[in-house]
Amino acid sequence: MKIQVMGVNFDNVTMSEAIEKARFFLFEGSQPHYCVTPNGEMVYEAMQNPQFCQLLNQASLVLPDGAGVVLASKILKTPLKEKVAGVDFAENLLGLLEQTEKTLYLLGGKPGVAELAGEKMKKKHPKLQICGISDGYFQDELAVVAKIREKRPDVVFVCLGSPKQEYFIQNHIAQIGASFLVGLGGSLDAFAGTVKRAPQWAIRMNLEWLYRLIKEPKRFKRMLRLPKFLWAVIGKRIRG
Repeated sequence: MKIQVMGVNFDNVTMSEAIEKARFFLFEGSQPHYCVTPNGEMVYEAMQNPQFCQLLNQASLVLPDGAGVVLASKILKTPLKEKVAGVDFAENLLGLLEQTEKTLYLLGGKPGVAELAGEKMKKKHPKLQICGISDGYFQDELAVVAKIREKRPDVVFVCLGSPKQEYFIQNHIAQIGASFLVGLGGSLDAFAGTVKRAPQWAIRMNLEWLYRLIKEPKRFKRMLRLPKFLWAVIGKRIRG
């Protein structure tokens, strides 16, 4: 079931339901699938950019990555079941890949970050098969696509930041040939430990955005999209 939040059609799923959908995509085999993980900032961008909105809505799986999206769904009287953060979805997906012996390619981050993320993933999931790694600082997209295709991964974590990663997936999903591609923003930094996630109490209280803002003040300009997004949601609710 899909629930629309300001034009973006989210899958109304729990984490376990999202993983079961990923399992289906891995074994369905008839076509490649991709997942996007929009937060409030991305939905606000989609409100301004119909092409980006369409790209999000064409994804096989659209997960609500952020408390702002879940809050907006409640304000609009179409509540989503829960937040399904991209980095947590990725962590759960690693367990599925280890269990099913499917291969993973890591794309994104500064040079060295993906390698470090891969090492830490393997420590937690010893049987995980990481078949290739590329950083996100490339100039030639087609060369990167050819490099990924050569490794024939089942899953690709595309961590280039939004909206670059979503356009990369849309433009190259057919050539890459993987069963499942997932846009995950800065998740490789979280896996590598180069960027610390908020403590659990902040995540439980939906204050992860505030923790990140304190740690990374340069995000302030981007964060201004969140109150603009929520104000637009309130305006829509008032207008009915």
